[in-house]
Amino acid sequence: MRVCFYTLGCKVNLNETGALEQMFRSAGFTIVPEGEEADVFVVNSCTVTNSGDQKSRKWLRRAKRENPGAVTVLTGCYPQAFPEEAARFLEADLVCGNGDRKAILENVMKLLDGHERIVAIAPHARGERFEELPVERFETHTRAFIKVEDGCNRQCAYCVIPRARGPVRSRAEESILNELHQLAAAGYREVVLSAISLPSYGLDTGTNLVELVEHCAQVEGIERIRLGSLDPDMLTPEYIARLAAVDKLCPQFHLSLQSGCTATLRRMRRVYTAEQYAEVVENIRSAYGDRPVSFTTDCICGFPGETEADFEESRAFLKKIGFLKVHVFPYSRRSGTPAYDFPGQIHERDKQERSRAMNAAAEAIRKEVLAGYEGMEDDVLLETPLSETLFTGYTRLYVPVVVSAPGHASGEIVRVRLGAYDGERVRAALV
Repeated sequence: MRVCFYTLGCKVNLNETGALEQMFRSAGFTIVPEGEEADVFVVNSCTVTNSGDQKSRKWLRRAKRENPGAVTVLTGCYPQAFPEEAARFLEADLVCGNGDRKAILENVMKLLDGHERIVAIAPHARGERFEELPVERFETHTRAFIKVEDGCNRQCAYCVIPRARGPVRSRAEESILNELHQLAAAGYREVVLSAISLPSYGLDTGTNLVELVEHCAQVEGIERIRLGSLDPDMLTPEYIARLAAVDKLCPQFHLSLQSGCTATLRRMRRVYTAEQYAEVVENIRSAYGDRPVSFTTDCICGFPGETEADFEESRAFLKKIGFLKVHVFPYSRRSGTPAYDFPGQIHERDKQERSRAMNAAAEAIRKEVLAGYEGMEDDVLLETPLSETLFTGYTRLYVPVVVSAPGHASGEIVRVRLGAYDGERVRAALV
């Protein structure tokens, strides 16, 4: 039997798809890439935007049209957040949400045996536990992703994720460390701690993310630990000092921004100001002292009520911080969120124009930051081979490089000296 997976959205979704692939592989299925015939097609959906839902439906429709006898599965955040709408999508033979992922295989087997269509979307509930979905190998990645938390307790005006993912649920530390030992034994040298609300780890269990990082760093064989997205207001000076003391922690912080304008942040119902964000950045830089540290972030353009002055303030803030990379998004009006009905909706043309301008500013800042790294030495995890000797990879600071490394292989960590940025990657040379 052959199964094809299509994943939209965040690294948590990618991690969960990896767990599902492992589950199906253990049951004797062969995982096939897009474009090939299969007996089962699974969409692990993202519902952050309306277009994400549309992509999921479009992909399944095509799969059903080209493979009329196949079983089609719609799972993930879309059915969880909008169960009635997803249940009406008849091209999906199995519709299920973010709970009880282990039942997907069982239900697929029923459908292959002729069972009628199944809709099984259990609503989130207070007190529900973290669902264990460990992954032993990531077939297309040289770094490993470990999901340590699910859910979000915040209520940002633009976001449907709390509805899709439910309340904060932390994975047991013992389980995380066990998986980390297995990944180290499998040859992984870098691990990324991923979550829906990473700094919320431990809020429900009496521990915290910093303690987890300190314990993960004690696992032999793991040389680099990288963190997913962080909310700046949850990084206290004590936490920052402790993180800076963990040598294995990559000194790259993805601090969620969304806007560099405090007035816009208030309308978004974010719980920090631009000034407080800048203070956290300064605290991190101070904690690292002479050691280099980099920052990446996300930024939304055209949120309801954003004036030209607000936009310019946000653009200026990017330069003030000096981000290595900024993911820029035009605001997507999402049904099911408070911001959907906010006054002052920005025209789509203006949102796109602001996004282009913000992207141009972000790229100019990126060039400045990378120029400042020229001549610096850092360690690179070799990833995609471009030839027998040429590899792409990322440094500890998350600088994308291309390097000639004869005698080395993907998954190894090598020391390099950084050169010039070519608009895509930094040219590096082995030290």
